[in-house]
Amino acid sequence: MKKQDFIKAVAASAGLSQDAVSKVLGSMIDTITSELAKGGEVNITGFGAFKVASRAARNGVNPRTRQAIKIPAMKSPVFRAGKTFKESVR
Repeated sequence: MKKQDFIKAVAASAGLSQDAVSKVLGSMIDTITSELAKGGEVNITGFGAFKVASRAARNGVNPRTRQAIKIPAMKSPVFRAGKTFKESVR
């Protein structure tokens, strides 16, 4: 399901316009992104949690040249599914 298909499905389910759902979805994504950028965490009860994980610097290998390379430390977004969400998918 692509973003536009998701917007259509939510609009039909909620009885709202696609424009309203699109604005809400965009706002939700922006809010989650800005909170994670500040180092915070977003918990949505029954769905899951978005947070930032830190990855330490490490050594790797370039598969083409087989040369050793240094991979810098970085932060990446992580989503952990909530219990209710996991059970509904199973």
